[in-house]
Amino acid sequence: MNVNELANNVLQGKQITKEEALFLYEQPLLKLCGSADKIRRHFCANQFDICTIINAKNGNCSENCRFCAQSAHHRTGVVAYPLLSKEEIVAQARSNHEQGVLRYSIVTSGKGLSDPEVDAMCEAIREIREKVGISVCVSFGLLNEQQFRKLKEAGATRVHNNLETSRRNFPNICTTHGFDDKIQAIRAAQAAGLSVCSGGIMGLGETVEDRIDMAFSLQELGVLSVPVNLLNPIPGTPFECNERLTEDDMRRIVAVYRFILPRAAIRLAGGRGLLPDKGKSCFISGANAAISGEMLTTAGITTKTDMLLLKELGYEVKRCNE
Repeated sequence: MNVNELANNVLQGKQITKEEALFLYEQPLLKLCGSADKIRRHFCANQFDICTIINAKNGNCSENCRFCAQSAHHRTGVVAYPLLSKEEIVAQARSNHEQGVLRYSIVTSGKGLSDPEVDAMCEAIREIREKVGISVCVSFGLLNEQQFRKLKEAGATRVHNNLETSRRNFPNICTTHGFDDKIQAIRAAQAAGLSVCSGGIMGLGETVEDRIDMAFSLQELGVLSVPVNLLNPIPGTPFECNERLTEDDMRRIVAVYRFILPRAAIRLAGGRGLLPDKGKSCFISGANAAISGEMLTTAGITTKTDMLLLKELGYEVKRCNE
């Protein structure tokens, strides 16, 4: 077994095993990343999927996710606010569309939106689709199939719901809902005809095996948009003292993910701004997507800066895996 042999197997359409993924994780970084980028070029060409998010409802979350600044269980100083108005959400969509962004995700805090809140978001989505044209994604928590169907009928195309970590490690991250609640919501969104964006956060205290197990869970779910977040240890959260992962750590993770999920848009997300090169080395190590602009409670990287970087790397901004 070697990196070249496993890469060739993936290029021929074969799936690697968990044991092979663990082997890859220990291989020399440059060899691993070069092979992962070869796989990325084969399956995804030079397509790069870039999206932006709007924090449409902030704070006061009932869930106790140990990494999150928005949890009501932690003292982080985050200012809570209710759902933004339709006008604010549509205006931000238009601004992003004018900057060349092709996906716009509306994100809200909380375990899930109520039916009246879902209806309000449907109105905003309809106006965005009618007056702006940008593709709309939603991240509204643990909704049911009926709610997801309403959102699809309004014009949403994709649902975001991170697994966050492996099944084994999930109870160390959150106890107010479970891994199976996440799976149920993802399957409900898929049953409603929506594509799914799901990944996790690296640096939560997970093992290498946890990282790989999460990737195989995503493979089993058929997820083709996979955010890879780097934990930004927020003061006031239980993880505020977690050691921050390095640029090489993130390169190794996205490279192994490319072997496991060869056709996916592997998306650098939260925490990318903490990397010295803002993710550039990951974009030649298997990653081919990013969240640009502001994050939920932390600063991001401007869309203009990202567009210049993608041009330098020879990428074409395009919606992937619709």
